[in-house]
Amino acid sequence: MSRFIDLSVATQDTASEATPVTVEVLGHEAAATVLGLTPEDFPDGMAISNETVTLTTHTGTHMDAPLHYGPLSGGRPAKSIDRVPLEWCFGPGVRLDLRHVPAGEGITADEVQQALDAARHQLRPGDLVLLWTGADALWGSARYLTDYAGLTGEATRYLVERGVRVIGIDAWGLDRPMRSMIEDYRRTGDRGHLWPAHLYGRTREYLQLEKLAHLGDLPAATGFTVACFPVAVAGAGAGWTRVVALLD
Repeated sequence: MSRFIDLSVATQDTASEATPVTVEVLGHEAAATVLGLTPEDFPDGMAISNETVTLTTHTGTHMDAPLHYGPLSGGRPAKSIDRVPLEWCFGPGVRLDLRHVPAGEGITADEVQQALDAARHQLRPGDLVLLWTGADALWGSARYLTDYAGLTGEATRYLVERGVRVIGIDAWGLDRPMRSMIEDYRRTGDRGHLWPAHLYGRTREYLQLEKLAHLGDLPAATGFTVACFPVAVAGAGAGWTRVVALLD
């Protein structure tokens, strides 16, 4: 008998989203008129409801495809979200405890390896790595957009070169907060401060899971399987994803 742990946030309009979410509800009674009928034509005076949702592909828990990082990855056309191999989206999960890294700072390759050592785990190709920063505790507030640690480019390379195809984080983005990156760029003029984790995907293709949640509900750093199949939005750089951990 398997146990399921939902690692996703609900898609909703909240201060934790950088872009608005609108949901227009077509209620059970009003839906009848859209069909050219009346509520009285249906049992209990109700037809079937519907919703029209306006949002970006990066709203809520979602997966970034290589196309999001740039048009090419490794010199080849970058995969859109509907072209992502499904076998990349299911496999053994590894939770890395990085809650000690201060908000705004970059998670280094050394810190990734230290977290792996603490988990007593050696990376294998196909592992899905989940970065536990604790930032999901801020979900629902504007601080969620600014107060979290992000992955550095060299740490991204460290993981991908060891066969990791999916890297997830329980924060707004995989890189450091936007404000931190832009401030460092303007101070130094070094473009390397701008989205280094994302842009590494132009060298080697990999997938990101952003806005994960409940990583603290996992009973251990390993011993679970992750399922994270994205919605196949044709030609898009990202897709909404229900991320679930399965435990025996």
